[in-house]
Amino acid sequence: MTRLQTRSLSVDLGRRRVLTRLDLSLQPGRLTVIVGPNGAGKTTLIRALAGLVAPAEGSVTLDGRPVGQMRAAERARAIAYLPQGGEIAWPLAVSQVVGLGRLPHGEKPDALPAGGREAVASAIRETGLENFEDRPATELSGGERARVLLARALATQAPVLLADEPVAALDPRHQLVVLDVLRSHARAGGTVIAVMHDLTLAARYADDMVLLRQGLIEAHAPPHEVLTEAQLASSFGIRAHIARGESGLVVVADRPLPRP
Repeated sequence: MTRLQTRSLSVDLGRRRVLTRLDLSLQPGRLTVIVGPNGAGKTTLIRALAGLVAPAEGSVTLDGRPVGQMRAAERARAIAYLPQGGEIAWPLAVSQVVGLGRLPHGEKPDALPAGGREAVASAIRETGLENFEDRPATELSGGERARVLLARALATQAPVLLADEPVAALDPRHQLVVLDVLRSHARAGGTVIAVMHDLTLAARYADDMVLLRQGLIEAHAPPHEVLTEAQLASSFGIRAHIARGESGLVVVADRPLPRP
């Protein structure tokens, strides 16, 4: 059970402060979704959690240890990071790309031990790629490549999984497949954090939401406490209607509000 925390976290990009004094405790066993308008700092936050952006102030810790002070291989074994719009540059077979997730364990994709082979096979099954193992990853569609990259992250078997816009390039069915995978990873005890823009999908799957606006935390609570009409007006500048469907909240954006 691994706990990822920030304390008074501030991050600067160039001369601009992007995140300001964020305090978060991200719990194992829960899927936390980060939402917010464009430019709110969502990607910067998830990169800071991954140890890829150094704090200007404050800290990011994993079970009390500063993430930025961990050795790269150790951090990669503990935190799997799925970036937004990830690319696959070489025409490797899908199974080999997924096998790259075992590199932090010192395992080579073309000579995996039994445990590594099982981790790769499990990740391929979870992401619905069973019939793609031998296909060159560069010949797949954008959505299929996105699932391959998720499978690579899952193959690492890291207790923390960070995903930036993991369903952005997917059709509706595979959006649900991927979010089912993320939720299952959390239910198995993982600490899972994802950035999403689709508020209805986020509300359906999230245990907790972090709403960012201008680098500040506007709310951190279960979806029904975060996605209120007043909060959407304040943070997103929209008039919206919130309804309860069988699968959770449904957010229907009505119209943009005048800028203050």
